[in-house]
Amino acid sequence: MIKGVSFLRPAGNAASYDKLTSFFAALGFEPGKGWDEQGSRGASFLAPLGNLEFVEGAMPSTAEILVEVTSLDAIYQTIESWLRAHGGDAASARLTPIAETHWRSHLFTVEPEPGFAFSFWSWTDPLKGKPVALEGDLSAKGMKFAIIVARWNAVITDRLLEGSFDALLRSGARREEIQMVRVPGAWEIPAAARTIANAGQVDAIITLGCLLRGETAHYEAIYTEVARGIGQSQQETGIPHSFGVLTCETLEQALNRAGIKAGNKGFEAAVAAIEMVSLRRKLGQGGPA
Repeated sequence: MIKGVSFLRPAGNAASYDKLTSFFAALGFEPGKGWDEQGSRGASFLAPLGNLEFVEGAMPSTAEILVEVTSLDAIYQTIESWLRAHGGDAASARLTPIAETHWRSHLFTVEPEPGFAFSFWSWTDPLKGKPVALEGDLSAKGMKFAIIVARWNAVITDRLLEGSFDALLRSGARREEIQMVRVPGAWEIPAAARTIANAGQVDAIITLGCLLRGETAHYEAIYTEVARGIGQSQQETGIPHSFGVLTCETLEQALNRAGIKAGNKGFEAAVAAIEMVSLRRKLGQGGPA
């Protein structure tokens, strides 16, 4: 059975390799496993959906690699910022303006490194006339957060904490608007969350912890109470609480979910918090911002 498709592109030198990996990291691609062995290294980047397409007739005027996005303007601005940070500009990187295509989409092409061109695009009408759902945006600008992290199983929770900070800062939050609170273990998270929520000084709370079966005979009871307490705090205070408390059978499973193989659940919890704050504001205003 087919598992995946990979495109391998050789970087000419170490500087080119570092520049390209920096470019895709800045756009928010999920990093893959990659490798670093004697004589070679590789950085991989993952996308939720991959397509291998064949075209009969006229080819669209694009780069060989196309990246579909949901917010083309935001990606364009991110690339412009990245170019300025790396001493370049739109002309030197061959960054084209956003243009409309004949296949009902908008598209632009950028060449961050000579010989490496990428086209980014989005549908003009991605929902094909269906009703537009109200959903939150992923911009954390102007938002205040609290991260509650358990010290127990710190080898896991510290990785979750790094992922949460990465997501918030990458999405526009300011470091001084992120409050970090450490508690002894997962059991203490709900009490801290309720106290912070009652104070009303933050827009959302991110809860991070790790429970491993075998660490205590009361594994299920502790998890149930932690989940119930966090849920009650959210429902009764109205402040969004994102759930980043891992419940795993083994340490290996927890490590995989803290950034080794299965993404970083701390990053995902922070992204969920950002989206819920945005959605809450839109609902309060009666519609999209």
